[in-house]
Amino acid sequence: MARRVEERNDEAALAAIRAAAIPLAGPEGNWDALLDLVGDAQFVLLGEATHGTHEFYRARAEITRRLITERGFTAVAVEADWPDAYRVNRYVRGMGDDATPEQALGGFKRFPQWMWRNDDIVELVAWLRDHNAGLGDDGTQAGFYGVDLYSMFSSIEAVIGYLDEVDPEAARRARERYGCFHRVGGGDPQSYGYAAELGITRACEDEAVRQLQELRARAGDSVGGAEDELFFAEQNARLVKNAEEYYRSMFAARVSSWNLRDCHMADTLDALAAHLESKGIAPRIVVWEHNSHLGDASATQMGREGEWSVGQLMRERHGDRARLIGFSTYTGTVTAASEWDAPAERKKVRPGMEGSYEALFHQAGIPNFFLPITDGAVADALRPDRLERAIGVIYKPETERWSHYFHASLSEQFDGVIHFDTTRALHPLERTPLWVNDEPPETFPSGI
Repeated sequence: MARRVEERNDEAALAAIRAAAIPLAGPEGNWDALLDLVGDAQFVLLGEATHGTHEFYRARAEITRRLITERGFTAVAVEADWPDAYRVNRYVRGMGDDATPEQALGGFKRFPQWMWRNDDIVELVAWLRDHNAGLGDDGTQAGFYGVDLYSMFSSIEAVIGYLDEVDPEAARRARERYGCFHRVGGGDPQSYGYAAELGITRACEDEAVRQLQELRARAGDSVGGAEDELFFAEQNARLVKNAEEYYRSMFAARVSSWNLRDCHMADTLDALAAHLESKGIAPRIVVWEHNSHLGDASATQMGREGEWSVGQLMRERHGDRARLIGFSTYTGTVTAASEWDAPAERKKVRPGMEGSYEALFHQAGIPNFFLPITDGAVADALRPDRLERAIGVIYKPETERWSHYFHASLSEQFDGVIHFDTTRALHPLERTPLWVNDEPPETFPSGI
């Protein structure tokens, strides 16, 4: 009986999807309906179901170009470290010493390097620079920013480097304060978090807070282009403070580390918007992060377990002025690692599991489509919980159900979803021996 009810529900959902879906020829497809959904939103959050799929990156790039050129968006904010992304920001604005997009992306050295050092990002960065260069003196350039908080020690270096240029005595004080982190963690943030949280040595929280307060007290001292550099330094100091708490929380056996990270990312978006507005720039920001961050966690298994997300926080703070767009794929290949800090591999993505959104979209028989799900029959059909897949920087097909699926209400999680039925791995700039150019066999990687 339950099986027949599920089948009837699937039939109703498929009918609603087919009626509402807008077919796409590919990543470069017609995005008019998505721009209509965006309307006058201030934040457009573009997700991804994996951290290594070419079609997701290419589609987000195409949408981003249109948001910048047609809707006046002024910033791209990505799931990347603030100092590394700010080097790209300088390049796309015609500043700094980098001569090519590849050089501008040179700050992305830590795992997972392929997320930002790949062919699709190189094309986007080149386009942003060309776009900005062609605006003339009266045009508003589009910037490139990172919102993540993993860069504790490179952000410390950035704060000190800024102060060395503008106030050597303040730089001396910063070195003294931040020296605590090197004494405790030896230059490794996880070692710092472990030692501080377990009480092996004292935490450096007070030093991080004092340094942020001192930088904030400089507000108003800088004018013109120097305002951007002060903002850059202040955000690095705020990152150090939040990263200090984040790395300690990783060893406290609680959900707070996820929440601290997503709160930091949402706060960074709001701080960026406020900074742009203070300069007379319309603060319209397109955001690139994983579905698990950009979807509304309150509509997912994650939320029921106490986690929140960037998408949830931005909805709560900005309502319909934040639009959340998810992505999905049924099968194909993906760039991912087998474990943390391991080399990038090109892996086969298993077909979506029975009972999942991925399988449902595959059954709809439309290879690529955009699906608005804010209201109507399709929103009702996609409201009951189904399985949803999330592949991050690690992909473990052998334990896929437990490693990569969770339950979610899609129409509560997103305002729209983009589905590519068959996708391929994005191309890293650094292709390791484990990243193969030929199609992996059907048994890859389990060999069964």
